[in-house]
Amino acid sequence: MQIVRRPLAPGETNHELLWLSVSSGGLALAAIWLALKLPWPICLFHALTGHPCLTCGATRSAVAFFHARFFAAFESNPLAFFFYCGLSIFNLYALAVIVMRAPRARIAQLTPSERKFIRGFIIALFAFNWIYLLNANPSL
Repeated sequence: MQIVRRPLAPGETNHELLWLSVSSGGLALAAIWLALKLPWPICLFHALTGHPCLTCGATRSAVAFFHARFFAAFESNPLAFFFYCGLSIFNLYALAVIVMRAPRARIAQLTPSERKFIRGFIIALFAFNWIYLLNANPSL
């Protein structure tokens, strides 16, 4: 794997602006949803099976995370907590490179074995997170 820093090429997708906009828009929609006191989303998987789904606790984790209750956020859904941490770091990076018009970090080369490892690692993260959720909150 090779990570390079380079300016945006003409016609290249500005991933920093795109994903910063998407995450900021999502945060704004979630804040409006909570401000209007709309009902919390219902987990169809949990309603049908009685067991937590792969992402159960992600909403509670987000609310705790944005109230700086990091242990509670981690406890609700560890994978979601780490996702919110990574997203926060990415958003700071994206804002900095957009404002300063700095070179962008890009992954230049991934070998097939590196791709396979990353896919397996992501699947394992989801599996371990689900095992945690099933053990920590068997009936939620």
